[in-house]
Amino acid sequence: MLCYQDHDDGYTQLIRFSDGEHFGEIKEDLDNLIKLGVKIESITTDGHKSILKAIKKSLPDVVVQRCLVHIQRMCLLWLTRFPKHIAAIELRQLVLLLLRIKTNNDRLDWTRNLAQWHERHKAYIQEKTIHEQSGRYWYKHKLTRRSYLTIKRALPNMFHYLVNPAIPNTTNGIEGFFSHLKNHLDLHRGLTLKHRIDFIKWYVYLSNDK
Repeated sequence: MLCYQDHDDGYTQLIRFSDGEHFGEIKEDLDNLIKLGVKIESITTDGHKSILKAIKKSLPDVVVQRCLVHIQRMCLLWLTRFPKHIAAIELRQLVLLLLRIKTNNDRLDWTRNLAQWHERHKAYIQEKTIHEQSGRYWYKHKLTRRSYLTIKRALPNMFHYLVNPAIPNTTNGIEGFFSHLKNHLDLHRGLTLKHRIDFIKWYVYLSNDK
C-alpha cells in the first residue's frame, strides 16, 4: 500500500495498492491530489528513486525533505555495528549524530565534519580492485563508499526542517500508522487478499473519520 498522509493531523489523503513503488503510478497519484485541490507545501520521503522522480515531474517547486531516520538506518546497516577501519568508525559516529541536529549551527558543524572526513578518507573509498584479464573493477570498500554517497546525494534535502519547523524530518508519523495497521491485521490472519484490502480500506476510512 502506498499512502499519502498529512503530517499535522494524520489524515490519509490517498492510498493505492500496487506491487511496488512505480514512477507512473506515483506521478498519477500526485497529479490526482493536485486535481483534488490538496495544497502540498512539502513532502517527507524515504528517498526512493521513483518517488523523487515523480515529485520532480509533478511538483517541481515543492520542498522535498529526506527522512533522516531512513538515511541513518541504511548507513548503520552498511557500516555494521563494529566497523574495523577508522574511516567507517568515524563515519558511523557522524551518522549517529544525524537526529541530534536541531539548529543551523548544528548543521554547519556536522556538514563541516563530514567534509573533513571525506578529505581524510577520499583515497580510501576510491580504492579499487581491477580484474587483470577483463579490466573490470570494483570498489574495495563499497559499503563505506555507499554510505557516504547516500548522504552526499541526500544532503541538499536533509535540513529543510531547520528553515521551516513545520516540516517533519522523519516519516515516523506514517510508520506508526503502518505499525498499528499491521497489528490490527495480525488479529485477522487468514483473510484472503481481497478481504485484506477491504479491511485496510475500512481501517483508513475509520481512522480519518476520527
